[in-house]
Amino acid sequence: MQEPRGEKGSGTAEYSGQDLRDMFSAATSWLEKSVPDINALNVFPVPDGDCGTNMLLTMRSTLEEAFRAPDNNAGAVAQAMARGALMGARGNSGVILSQIFRGLAQGLEGRESFNGKDFAQAFARGSTVAYKALTRPVEGTILTVARDASEAAQEASSKAGDLVPIMEATVEAARESVAKTPTLLPILKQAGVVDAGGQGLFVLFEGALLHLRGDTEVMEVRRPRVVPSAIPLVSKFPQLMTEKEEPFGYCTEFVLQGNKKLNPDKIKKSLANEGQCLIVVGDESLVHIHIHTFDPGKVLRHATSLGTLHEIKIQNMDDQHKEYTEMVKAQAPPPEIATVAVVAGDGLGQVFRSLGVSAIVPGGQTMNPSTREMLQAVEAVPQDKVIILTNNKNVVPAAKQVRGLTSKKVRVVATETVPQGVAALLAFNYDADLKTNTAAMEDSLSAVRTIEVTRAVRPAKIGNIKIVRRQAIGFVDGELKAVGEKPAQVLLDVLKRSGVEKSEIVTVYYGKATRRSEAEEVVERIREKYPELEVELVYGGQPHYNYIASVE
Repeated sequence: MQEPRGEKGSGTAEYSGQDLRDMFSAATSWLEKSVPDINALNVFPVPDGDCGTNMLLTMRSTLEEAFRAPDNNAGAVAQAMARGALMGARGNSGVILSQIFRGLAQGLEGRESFNGKDFAQAFARGSTVAYKALTRPVEGTILTVARDASEAAQEASSKAGDLVPIMEATVEAARESVAKTPTLLPILKQAGVVDAGGQGLFVLFEGALLHLRGDTEVMEVRRPRVVPSAIPLVSKFPQLMTEKEEPFGYCTEFVLQGNKKLNPDKIKKSLANEGQCLIVVGDESLVHIHIHTFDPGKVLRHATSLGTLHEIKIQNMDDQHKEYTEMVKAQAPPPEIATVAVVAGDGLGQVFRSLGVSAIVPGGQTMNPSTREMLQAVEAVPQDKVIILTNNKNVVPAAKQVRGLTSKKVRVVATETVPQGVAALLAFNYDADLKTNTAAMEDSLSAVRTIEVTRAVRPAKIGNIKIVRRQAIGFVDGELKAVGEKPAQVLLDVLKRSGVEKSEIVTVYYGKATRRSEAEEVVERIREKYPELEVELVYGGQPHYNYIASVE
């Protein structure tokens, strides 16, 4: 992404219409990678096309119109995106997505550029507009995820004006909201999956954030992960309805261009008794209609009396349901082994989830989780074989107690640091058995060194080094190596003492209390001092530690 316009380093960088296009273009590419996974979740309220495909096609139409916008100001591009989304909306999720963009456009109307606060307010407007579009909004769907994410964005915008931290809060809230959707919809709990539309929206936000951070390598080599349910699954596999099912009818949708002024509310009222899942959105000139009906002809005849029809799509949902049933039956079983990790920090949580961890137990230094908490995580995953990554030496004893409290086969890989946990996950092989994986993950720990920089909570003397309270202190694999006033300088000093010149890769995770600008500056100094090293900066969000670095 090119440099955002406006004040650099002020926390209120300005973004143009081009930035808005680029952000959602990258998000759409990220969504495209996840389409098969999202389609496989599609069970609510009835099989209604392929949710992932519908959202992707909606986004493609959104972008096509965005790149036709004559002006580069943010308001004009947002308006073009809203029109493209309305014209190309597919299915329930696509129509709701189009309304989010409609509200976003209303929030950015007339703006040459926007900052993070502007985006948060416009997104909140989008969530409100999306709710109003449905006659009977249902919680536990993309609507809920949009609302929860927009509320988090607004809260974050009260603390910082820059778009990146606001999007970080948005993505994390969306992920948590998706995980909770089965608690709101019994059909999702029964099927053992999260909401497909909500998952798609989360993936879009995640893709936008990766683009804003410049994490192009992540987007090239990885693919989005499906958010696991926050509650235990009923079974290992998605369940199919066993009772006799009612016929679903036809998913009918089209765009209506009026011969004269259209009244969306009046159209919605006239079609209210013609089917289910009715959505009527648009304005006086253009309206998008979506309905599940047993008589598409009647709906179309009414619409043609009002104007011209475009983008007509009619699908037999009974056929779709049969296809879905066959797909579920043919689905490969999930991995036989689950991984549970103890992690503190929203950024580190995202790192571990991107590496495929099955469940995360919040905790770490000063907040060691109990045996009960780890047992609950083990019992919540559907697999009967589980590997626990402790990521802190103080967590190991409690983790080992889990083995005697469950009928599942549990192994503890005693990772003492976050970098060791990452190395262990990278060594995990989905095709290997429990014993082989445990051994491989334990062997991987010796290949990584861990640097930790924090501040002393009290005066001390370790060896010949005197420490003053609140001084920055740096460790290599638990051994004190440097003391100083500034955490960034201590990180550089510790790296020098760690034999880093013999290494190949350094990954720096900056903590919750560390400014991104400071972290970027110290990483740039590392690159200048060690040009042969591959250096990566990642937001960890960990408490207490300004920096955690992995040296490989």
